[in-house]
Amino acid sequence: MLRELSIENLAVIEKASIAFDDKLNVFTGETGAGKSILIGGINAILGGRVSKDIVRAGTEKAVVTGLFD
Repeated sequence: MLRELSIENLAVIEKASIAFDDKLNVFTGETGAGKSILIGGINAILGGRVSKDIVRAGTEKAVVTGLFD
């Protein structure tokens, strides 16, 4: 189970760390807030393909890490 997601320099997200609950987790927010980017970050740590275009403008790399148990 994914316990925590940490993202740095991924699209519009400069830095974020999200702890997940054992039960239900819901992403809400306005258009452009980064909900789909969070899902993309989860996809990346699960081995999904990621485009280099997703790296935040003006930075060299994006870092996505997950803590699982």
